[in-house]
Amino acid sequence: MSRMIALLWVACLLACDPPQPAPPPAQREASELAPDFTLEALAGEPVTLSALRGKPVLVDFWATWCEPCEATIPVLVAFRKKYGDRVHVLGVSVDWERDAVAPFAEQHGMNYPVLFADESLALEYGAPGFPTLFVVDAQGRIAQAHVGVMTLPELEASVAPLLGGAATPTQAQ
Repeated sequence: MSRMIALLWVACLLACDPPQPAPPPAQREASELAPDFTLEALAGEPVTLSALRGKPVLVDFWATWCEPCEATIPVLVAFRKKYGDRVHVLGVSVDWERDAVAPFAEQHGMNYPVLFADESLALEYGAPGFPTLFVVDAQGRIAQAHVGVMTLPELEASVAPLLGGAATPTQAQ
């Protein structure tokens, strides 16, 4: 039990670093296809990453017990409201207890699909801690990785090149 607490503490420390664009982790090459997945969403439907090609996708690995993750959620909610369906936003929860996720998502007004995974998928992506957000281009390649909390302007700047330059908002309905 103390080992698990120590591992969680280290993961949170890693996630508390100031946001910085990190190259995709060492085991991934830039422009490499993002590992595909099919995960169950909160509502029960399956979501497959490769089925979302044609638009950029934000893949955010997070957990309810992670305070920096909680700070990232309002940024993703604001991004989704501002850009609508121009960019897919996926929140991939690595929580052990699924029952905690639905009330957390509702309480935080998560307006994007929340998917269930375990830490093995985050490790396959090379996420060093939580939150880690991967920007995947319209062809399914990892364009950028960010560890820690991001601001809305930082997130917009990360996505802008994938939207043809300046990220211009489209108000979501």
